[in-house]
Amino acid sequence: MLKGIHHAAIICSDYAVSKRFYTETLGLAVLAEHYRAERDSYKLDLQLPDGSQIELFSFPDRPPRPSYPEARGLRHLAFRVDSVEAVAARLQAAGVAVEPIREDEYTGKKFTFFADPDALPLELYEQ
Repeated sequence: MLKGIHHAAIICSDYAVSKRFYTETLGLAVLAEHYRAERDSYKLDLQLPDGSQIELFSFPDRPPRPSYPEARGLRHLAFRVDSVEAVAARLQAAGVAVEPIREDEYTGKKFTFFADPDALPLELYEQ
């Protein structure tokens, strides 16, 4: 029935800052960018190498996330990587704070967390 995740949608507070973070820092490819005047909103379609996508939206005056990261709803967004250490080092070199690398007690895989410009919790998870 379900074949995978097509996209995750993210609402940001500063479109230019978040666009730069997701395209330059994380290296996602831009598929399309639209400004919707009636909503005073941008919609940026970004793609990861496996074809999955992130829709980045800007809407004026949206409330902040209630807590980090245990608010009800989506807890975090995880990215599959070959090497958690390598990607974490690249993020740290770009000025992104990365939590200490941990090991999943059930799978033995390495993972760590970092945040986007709006403090959305993001995870690196080793494949």
